Amino acid sequence: MDVMGDKATLLETGRFEQSADFVQSADLVQPSDRDETGEAAEEARQRLAAEAGDVEAMSVLGAMLLRRGDLDGAENLLRAATAAGDRAAANNLGVLLHQRGYADEAAGWWRIAAVAGSAAAAHALGRHHREKGDEPAAEYWLRQSAEQGHALGAYALADLLEHRADAGAGHWMRAAAERGHREAAYRLARALDREVPDEGDDGSDNGVSPAAEQWYRQAAARGHRRAALHLGAILERRGELKEAGRWYLTSAKDGEARAACALGFLLRDAGDVESAAVWWLRAAQDGDGNAANALGALHAERGETQTAERWYRAAMDAGDVNGAYNLGLLCAEQARTAQAEQWYRRAAYAGHREAANALAILLLQGGDTAGAEPWFSKAAEAGSVDAAFNLGILFAGRGTEEGAVVALRWYERAAAAGHTEAALQVGIARLRDGDEAAAERHLRCAAGGGSAEAAYRLATVLDARRPPTPAHELGEPVHSSKSECEEWYERAASQGHRRAQVRVGMLAAARGDVVGAARWYRDAAEAGSRNGAFNLGLLLAREGSEPEAAVWWTRAADAGHGRAALRLALVYARRGELAEGQRWADRAVTLGPREVSERAARLRDALRQELSA
Repeated sequence: MDVMGDKATLLETGRFEQSADFVQSADLVQPSDRDETGEAAEEARQRLAAEAGDVEAMSVLGAMLLRRGDLDGAENLLRAATAAGDRAAANNLGVLLHQRGYADEAAGWWRIAAVAGSAAAAHALGRHHREKGDEPAAEYWLRQSAEQGHALGAYALADLLEHRADAGAGHWMRAAAERGHREAAYRLARALDREVPDEGDDGSDNGVSPAAEQWYRQAAARGHRRAALHLGAILERRGELKEAGRWYLTSAKDGEARAACALGFLLRDAGDVESAAVWWLRAAQDGDGNAANALGALHAERGETQTAERWYRAAMDAGDVNGAYNLGLLCAEQARTAQAEQWYRRAAYAGHREAANALAILLLQGGDTAGAEPWFSKAAEAGSVDAAFNLGILFAGRGTEEGAVVALRWYERAAAAGHTEAALQVGIARLRDGDEAAAERHLRCAAGGGSAEAAYRLATVLDARRPPTPAHELGEPVHSSKSECEEWYERAASQGHRRAQVRVGMLAAARGDVVGAARWYRDAAEAGSRNGAFNLGLLLAREGSEPEAAVWWTRAADAGHGRAALRLALVYARRGELAEGQRWADRAVTLGPREVSERAARLRDALRQELSA
């Protein structure tokens, strides 16, 4: 029970009523350093006055001793002051008796003080009745206290009404908050927070209304650690990291483990990993599973797997299912497959969707397709985008028409959630079905998400729509600007897509950009593209570098390019190396295509006749 007191006396004595509640609740004021010398002097002064029979001094001195825990010394003074009609003494005598365990006797003195007009006593009496289960009496006295402007009374009344879902709870919660009650301010902020369902609605900032933020600030400024945590989170989402860090620090120092954890992440993102680890350790030791996971990840990155495992287990023991999932990942990285499966299962059964997906992948890798499918389904239904994509792969791999339909449905679901490769698969399927508009839409999403294959396929769709461009001689100055399809080809090419590199080279050559064409052909050829090697050879040959061209044609022919083999046959024939020419002609006949095979056969026969002549 809070120690309450005021300097007013019982009304029937006729004495002047002074300001109430000189002994204040911890909810209303912050602790401050006391001048012990001054307090001792004040106590001595009040004691002299009390010994001289001053009733008010007896009341004040009794309250001082009560606050200090000297119940025996306080009781005599408070009883004497109460007998003389002091209202504050009656209230504080009730507090004292309540502390001694005499709740009913305490309530009797609070009633006397409350009837005499003590808001603090009315509050205490209301709380007493609520503890006893007498809600009508509790509401009556709490309302008396609240209507007199008592912050604690207003808060207690609001709490009672809220418990009954009474519409008047909000009014009294706001009244308590406006009178400085920090818990009321916090609860008011939380209520306002819940009224903002979507980010940015109703003038909110990052999903938090300005009014909610204001009350968080008021509560945090008065030392409410959870309010400081929420305020820090609001500021962090807004990008005001320095101020967010200050509030996290305030909350963490007051013992809020979640704030210590959040402060750790803020410091890590700022590059101060060592300080982050200090706060994570503090939070983890206070039972924060997220912080324990962060410590586990930190040690895992450093290669300290045993320490990492210990922290992941601590996270799991704290009720954080991510701990089991992370243990699974750790075991999988160490090829401890059986243990990885055990931890994945534990997390998956607890509802961890990514653990369910990881478990399914593990089972699939082990050849247990039947066991993998339900876990993929469970993860996908729980919102795992990767699991939805993996289900698409699973069904597509069955090679049936029904499987393809189901696969496309899962691909579409994953694509709608932003999965790049899923969007590519949907785009390919739509192209196959002839729905070019839908295909383009999905290919743009996938290409925008970084898929080189999607960028290439999108470029081919756009390329097919382009009107033919006039031919240029090699080396002719380039004047035309790049089309959108060429920009997509280049994006794919810059990501290492070999066919895109060849196509960009061809477009550059068509514009007369020999240098650009050679660069792209070379990139493709060095990455293993036989078409790139063949085209680079053509370019070099046209520029008069046939020996170097032959090197690239050889690479292309060795990779199975028939035209390159035919070119080599012609080169060696012109040089008079008829046997080598015949060998490459034979190779060209084998590789094809048909028109190349026919030409190569004629050349081979001619070279054979020449050799036998």
